[in-house]
Amino acid sequence: MQYLIDDHREYLLYCETRRGLSQHSIRAYTQDLACYRQWARSCPDDIDSDEESLVGFHHFLRTEAGTSPATCRRRVVTLKAFLKWRSKRDHGRASDFSELDLDLTIPRRLPRPIERPVLTELLASAPHIVPRLLDTSSRREPADPKQTTGLAVRLLIATGLRIGELTALRIRDVLGKGGRLHVRGKGNRERVVFVTNQQLLADLNAYAGARAETAAPDEPLLVNVRGTRLTEAAFRKRLRSASIELDLTSYLTPHQFRHSAATMLIEEGVDIRLVQRLLGHASITTTEIYTKVSDVSLMREVQRADTLSTVESR
Repeated sequence: MQYLIDDHREYLLYCETRRGLSQHSIRAYTQDLACYRQWARSCPDDIDSDEESLVGFHHFLRTEAGTSPATCRRRVVTLKAFLKWRSKRDHGRASDFSELDLDLTIPRRLPRPIERPVLTELLASAPHIVPRLLDTSSRREPADPKQTTGLAVRLLIATGLRIGELTALRIRDVLGKGGRLHVRGKGNRERVVFVTNQQLLADLNAYAGARAETAAPDEPLLVNVRGTRLTEAAFRKRLRSASIELDLTSYLTPHQFRHSAATMLIEEGVDIRLVQRLLGHASITTTEIYTKVSDVSLMREVQRADTLSTVESR
């Protein structure tokens, strides 16, 4: 089993250094491969091929482990990628699983954007950056934490950034007097997103300017009260607190803002190809799901208007 642990470590290092996968993806792959090792310890000795390993692991996830369809698919895909990599490393040619028939379909769930009234209420409670109150005398968070949270939330709504992309921004990634942000996305793909709202632009420039006075250009843009990078986990906690203050039935999550950004852009008539580019989707298929969300919004508005009732009631 030690050889398998060593192989997994080598593969994860390859994914991080050669493929440029995010730490979030590396954590997921680590969990997937650990699950596979757990199954491999108890699997019968007569499993002697990569194909049999995939089939057996898939059966275990579906029938014994009670794994959700989405997690099952991800773990099988992770194992398949690992086996292909190992085969190519050992034999110079990757394994071909094209003839292997595994049911990896998962129910297609629509993303859940935040309702506009909730966004309005949240932004009303999230203060803007107040330049005269910014602290430029130390390396600590230059603004009140609630102001930093308000800036982060507005950036997510305006740009559709992933939370990992937002917290990874550096001071030097603020370009063109704040009008553009240089973003590193999944697979180290780079793109530029635009900040056009004038109030948000003023907030961003004030905050970035204060950070630049005490920190080097390569240091994190968004920081906490200790002056270290504002982490994804810390931002989630801030959102949880805001959700409680607003008495919401469920906690807001960072990814919901990305869903909201995409949905609102499409509802406002922005071309789907441009939304794809803004979000950094590798495939237009991923972006197209937001057109279905907009259909849901359309149905809700038609239902609210109920024009037939207004006619029949006269």
